[in-house]
Amino acid sequence: MVTLDAPAPDFEALTTQGQRLRLSALRGRPVVLFFFPAAFTPVCTQEAKHFGEALPQLRALGAEVVGVSTDTHQVQCDFAAATGAEYPMVGDPSAGIARGYDVVWPLLKRVQRVTFVIDARGIIRGIFHHELRVEHHVRMVVRAVQSLATAG
Repeated sequence: MVTLDAPAPDFEALTTQGQRLRLSALRGRPVVLFFFPAAFTPVCTQEAKHFGEALPQLRALGAEVVGVSTDTHQVQCDFAAATGAEYPMVGDPSAGIARGYDVVWPLLKRVQRVTFVIDARGIIRGIFHHELRVEHHVRMVVRAVQSLATAG
């Protein structure tokens, strides 16, 4: 897995909002980049909804939120619509983005449930890995973004 205080690996992908997203284009504000194993599974659905609930608070802190899984773009679009996600999601069926962050389970094509908090300069300042405790996971991420805002 990439480490704290390392530059976040850049990527470009089509989002569920129909736009090309280049991570480096988000510099100047914090980014919450969360990887989840699979759309429409119970825990991933909970996680997407918890990030949706936290979105106003995260945006008030200047942060962008982006979700990534190894599902196809169309599955991500359907999942975003079903969960009411107002933040972009990215399908990564080749797992190229996930491999760049080293979050693919060994021997599986699924990604681990890992969230990276990236500062305004593109440096990873928080890494959170919780496979089941998604509400706690999201709370910890919000705290990390708050810490960036107060340190800024």
